[in-house]
Amino acid sequence: MNVLVTGSTGFIGSRLCRALVQAGHKVRAFHRPASTLRLLEGLEIEHALGDLTQPETLLAAMQGIEGVFHAAAWMGGNDSGRLYAVTVEGTREVLAAARKAGVRRVVHTSSVAALGVPERGAPSLLNENHTWNIPPEYYPYGYAKYLAEMEVQKAVAQGLDVVITNPGMVFGAGDVHRQSSSIINLVAARKLSVAVEGGINAVHIADVVEGHLAAFERGRCGERYILGGENLTYLELLQIIARAAGVPAPNLVLPAGLVRALGRLALPLQNFLDLPVSAELFHLAGYNFHYDLRKAQVELGLAPPRPVEEAVAEALSWFHAG
Repeated sequence: MNVLVTGSTGFIGSRLCRALVQAGHKVRAFHRPASTLRLLEGLEIEHALGDLTQPETLLAAMQGIEGVFHAAAWMGGNDSGRLYAVTVEGTREVLAAARKAGVRRVVHTSSVAALGVPERGAPSLLNENHTWNIPPEYYPYGYAKYLAEMEVQKAVAQGLDVVITNPGMVFGAGDVHRQSSSIINLVAARKLSVAVEGGINAVHIADVVEGHLAAFERGRCGERYILGGENLTYLELLQIIARAAGVPAPNLVLPAGLVRALGRLALPLQNFLDLPVSAELFHLAGYNFHYDLRKAQVELGLAPPRPVEEAVAEALSWFHAG
């Protein structure tokens, strides 16, 4: 099968390219001319140069393509205009080009961030039915991903076959865009020695890639599928990383209210502060971003997720190899 991968030089996209080549598919990697090709080295693939904000390059890249994996994302920091242009408008253009080119199926890489936040005090895990529920400025990345999913639903209504995947927080070898800011490197360098209240779902990159391939083969049109791993508190995650890195494990947990208050103070100064995450994300302290994985496991036939320890160890080894 002839397959196009957007975001092909990134973490998820490059691993998808490798998996697709290994499965015998002909892969066309869509990327900007200036993109680093480090993660695609040694692969027998075709390169298609272009930009999500240049629709004519997308349409040219789609010619003769049967399947598209849209894994491109804006990873450039706090540029809200660029975030919207790439994540929302770029997705709209990818879907329009796929429809014009007669692509058989698209798998759209979204994020669990698009599901919004859990209601306070709610004990249940979030699932694919949850929807956006907080002010956009509290989580710009999540809101952009939510809007991109709305573009997917519009395309589905117009007859395009699209399946949505929603990965959790992805770990493993090859996270090139987060190399300097990775929570793994921050903990390993002992620059992050405290946790905050709340939690996250951490997933191995191999499970995310397998989930994408299964979504293409077995996913239902217009449906979301959470591709997750282990539901952990932030403290548990930091302790796993610390053990793997051989550094003292954090044991202090800051109250969520304090962190949110600090975020409001830090927001106007964040360009001058060395913060582990963007000040906007301080609003999310205290939430347990934990997810129900049953839909993807049942409908896509996914195996139980790999241990987070395995993903962290592989990431550390890759980071150290430089």
